Formats: sequence, structure tokens, C-alpha cells
Amino acid sequence: MSNNETLTPSRDDFAAMLEASLAGRDLAEGSVVDGRVTAVENDFVVVDVGLKTEGRIPLREFTGPGAKLPVVGDTVEVFLERIENAMGEAVISRDKARREESWDRLEKAFTKKDPVNGAIVGRVKGGFTVDLGGASAFLPGSQVDIRPVRDVGPLMGMEQPFAILKMDRPRGNIVVSRRAVLEESRAEQRAELVGQLAEGETRDGVVKNITDYGAFVDLGGIDGLLHVTDMSWSRVGHPSEVVEVGQSLKVQIIKINPETQRISLGLKQLMSDPWEGVKAKYPVNATFKGRVTNIAEYGAFVELEPGVEGLVHVSEMSWTKKNVHPGKIVSTSEEVEVMVLDVDEDKRRISLGIKQTQRNPWDVLAEKHPIGSTVKGEIKNITEFGLFVGIDDEIDGMIHLSDLDWNRSGDAAVQDYKKGDVVEAKVLDIDVEKERVSLGIKQLAKDPMDSTGARRGDTVTATVTEVTTGGIEVAFGDAGMKAFIRKSDLARDRAEQRPERFAVGDKLDARITNIDKSTRRVSLSIKALEIAEEEEAVREYGSSDSGASLGDILGAALKERGDAPAQKAPAKKAETGGDTPDFDAMTKAELVDYAEANGIEIKKSAKVDEVREAVKAGA
Repeated sequence: MSNNETLTPSRDDFAAMLEASLAGRDLAEGSVVDGRVTAVENDFVVVDVGLKTEGRIPLREFTGPGAKLPVVGDTVEVFLERIENAMGEAVISRDKARREESWDRLEKAFTKKDPVNGAIVGRVKGGFTVDLGGASAFLPGSQVDIRPVRDVGPLMGMEQPFAILKMDRPRGNIVVSRRAVLEESRAEQRAELVGQLAEGETRDGVVKNITDYGAFVDLGGIDGLLHVTDMSWSRVGHPSEVVEVGQSLKVQIIKINPETQRISLGLKQLMSDPWEGVKAKYPVNATFKGRVTNIAEYGAFVELEPGVEGLVHVSEMSWTKKNVHPGKIVSTSEEVEVMVLDVDEDKRRISLGIKQTQRNPWDVLAEKHPIGSTVKGEIKNITEFGLFVGIDDEIDGMIHLSDLDWNRSGDAAVQDYKKGDVVEAKVLDIDVEKERVSLGIKQLAKDPMDSTGARRGDTVTATVTEVTTGGIEVAFGDAGMKAFIRKSDLARDRAEQRPERFAVGDKLDARITNIDKSTRRVSLSIKALEIAEEEEAVREYGSSDSGASLGDILGAALKERGDAPAQKAPAKKAETGGDTPDFDAMTKAELVDYAEANGIEIKKSAKVDEVREAVKAGA
């Protein structure tokens, strides 16, 4: 090589010299290399990594939790992004070097499930950003602490352990949890403390938190639950009525669950049990005064003394108020007098009654309004079976439809009444056990069936009130008793059994054949009266041995009465060539008169059809 070539090297010579200087060094782009700080200028740190030119790294990349600013001569690891950019400078990064280093370290920790140190450096949507020594991770808000944390300020920037929940290097995602580390630490500490506790012993504690169902008490590193039912022997509405946050308590350990390591505490267990000897203190049938502490659908609880409560069932509250809510009879904090009905010391139950301290109003009613007396009251309700009338002390009596009127049906009579009317009624019956009072309005007046004085077999004069195809309806007596005469009872003669023979307003005599007070029916019969009159005439004016005809007997009976001439003139014998009577339209009596007047012999025991045939033959 000539001197000229040595003193003036070419471009190729420089390239060869550069390659020779880099020989043996791993300076591939995308790798982490060592560099030496050559200068610190304002906001940049100049680092020589052994390339043609030095690289510049922003000073902020050297800051962070636990980091210190570099000085000239320090060796630092940097990430070589590009050997040379357009400006001819090396592109290097301290952050990326730290990130690559951190990812390697974090992957090893994630595989071994070891916690890693980091610091909360910022707040993002749904949680926080954590710096894990060069790698950023996401901390969800629910994973900050075991219990919700209102202020995370004291935790910001403080280096502390985190558990890695999820890693995705290609995407650069890391999810960590501070809560998991605390729970693990707490579990170890809790197991150690639980081993030092024993059921039944007494411990000092401090109330940490109050809920609707109890309070959590710190026993010195471990919490126990003081349930609301174990705070006092008396009824407790809310735990805040007994304890408050920060209060020091002496509690008893009731139960320790070795599997869940849950501790149940008690406060009332350190007090004397008020239920001891309660049966002797509150004997059955004795009366006491107490305070209503709680009202339920089925009754009310009454406190007899602090810690001792009894139940007044809704059925034992009032003699008269049925199917009403207990809150309409008593109110909370009200002082009431109660009677002890039953005591079960083992089950800690006392049955009480309020109505037993008062006299049964049904007994009072029976004394004040005995059966047969008259009461006056307002119609409270009208139902399909009767009226309910208020009497005394909210006691209602019932008037059945059948007890409204003697003559009309209940459905017709009830139309005369409306709710709110004041009516008088007679007490018919009082059943104290079933708590029922039967009243009647129609009983205020005498029964028309009794007032008539009519008996079976009596003859009465009735007035026709209605004519139907099946018979006639009549009324008789001063009270206007109603009766119905069937078509077959209108006459002994079948030809006369025609309802159209009668008109409304006609008067007639009939015989009472039946009286049924239960159905209030009176049966009348004209036919029965005619038969009875004929039998009486036969007995008085003739006999079966005398040979007298029925016409003779009836004629004698009429003459005896003195009204034979006035009743009917004897029928004249038909003259030859005269008009023939209409025998089919004549009654038996007319036929007998005709036969007697014309000398036609008939049997006295003959029926009307036989008499008619004999008269026709003789005529």
C-alpha cells in the first residue's frame, strides 16, 4: 500500500474499518445493549453504544419509582431501535430496555405465581396504571383492596407487591391485583390468629364496621361477626342502637368455623340470662303490664322485662275485632295489660292474651239483652241471607230473611230495608261460645196463624183474592191469612170443580184440612166442607135403616134450618111436550130435588153420576 493510499483512505476503507470495529459485538436492531453515559444535557442523556454516532435519550426515561438520575461514566442498558436514522444518529431507548427486561422478569414471576413489586402511578377508566419496573400494568378498581377504598391517594407512588392475574406479551397487556396479595397475607395471618382463639373465651375488640345484620369487631388482626341477635337479650331493631364504630367491647367467642375461619361473637352471653326462672316469675293466668315492641301480621310482641318478650296472637287481642291487622288494635311502644296463657321456658316462648284481661262482651250482652228482649240498632250490612244490626260494643246481630215478615217471603221483605236504617228487633238466641246473636223483626208482632185461632176441621169464611187455572187463592181471618184451594177441592161434584166459577172478591165457606206452621201453609177445601155437611145431615136426619133418600134427608135438614123455602123452590115435573132440563149442568142437590119433585127413586148412597143417570132415565 502506498503512502498516498494510507493518508487518503477511500469510502470503502472507512466501511471496512467500521465493520472491523463492530466485529464481535451484538448490535442487532431490536435488542438490548450496554451503553456508556458520555453527557447529560438539559433534557437529554447522551449514551455511547459503540456505533458511529452516539444516541440521545430523554431524561424523563431515567425517572420513576426507585430510579436515580445517571451521571457521566455510568453504564446503562438501552434498547437499540435503529443503528442509524436519517440524521445519522443511533436511535436508542431506556424505557424500552427496561420494558424488555421487565417482561422477562415478570414472565418468570407469573410462571412461578410470585408477587412482583410495583407502584400505582396513574388513574384510568375502571382502575389504575401500575409501573412494574419498566412495564405498565392495569389494576382494576375492585382489585385495589379487600374492602372498597374511597381514597387511593396514600397508595399512589408507593412501591408494594402485586399479583399478576393475566399477561399477554404480544399485545403488551398485564393485569395485576393488590387484593390477592392482601388476601393471601391475611389468610396466613388469620390462620395463625385463629389457632390462638378458643370457643367460650372472652376477648377485647374494637367495632370496625356496622351492617344491618350485625357489627364486625377487630380482635387484634382478625375480625369476628357480632350478630344483631347476640347483642342483647332484648329485641334490637338495628345494631347501631347498641354499638358504634370505634367502640371498645368485651365479647365472647361463640363459635369458630375451622374451614371458613369465620368467628361468631356474642355480647349478651356476658350478661345474666333473664329467661332463667321465667316460669315462676310469670305464672299462667297472671296479669302483667308490658310494652309493645314489635307488630307482625300474626300478632304483637310485648316486652315484660328487658330480654323477656311474649307474643299476643291476633286471635287473643280482642273479643269482637276479627280478621283485622294487629296494628289496628295496638301500636308500637304502647303499654298494655296482658294475661299469661302459656310459658315454654325451653323454647323461650310466652303466649299472652289481651282480651282475657277484659270481661267477655258476649256475657255482658247476654245479661243486658236476654232472649226475648227488644233491641234497637243500625243496619250495618245487608247480605243474601239477612241483615246485620249493630247492638253493643261492635257486636252485630243477624236477622235472617225468614225472620223479617210473617206473610211475605224474605226476598220480598228485605227490599223494605237499606244500610244505615235503625230498626227494632227481638233477641231470639245468644250463643256465647260461637259468638252469635239471632234477631227477628217479625217476632215483634203476633203470629197471624196464632191470632186467627183456626184449627184443623174448622169452617171459615174466605174471600177470593186470585183465580188461577189450578185453583183459587183466598184470604180469611182478621190477619188476612192466605190459603190456596186446589181445583180438585173446589166442589164435591167434578163438574163444579171449575175455578172460573169464582171471581175476585167472592166470599165462600171452606173447611181447614191442614195447618203447617213450619211452611206457614193453610189448606182449605170446599169439597171437604160439602162432604162433612152431608155426613152430618145423614147422622141427624136419617140412617141406613130408615129407607129415606138423600133428597129426603137434605130436605128435612133444610126445613129444620127454616130456610128450605127460601133456598130453592121444588122443581116441577116436566110436562109433556115441555123443555127438558140440562141435567149435565145440574148439581147433585139439584138432581135430588128434581128426582123428589118428579117421583124418581134414587139410592141415598148413589154417587152424583148415578143420580144423574137415574134422573135422566126417570124423566
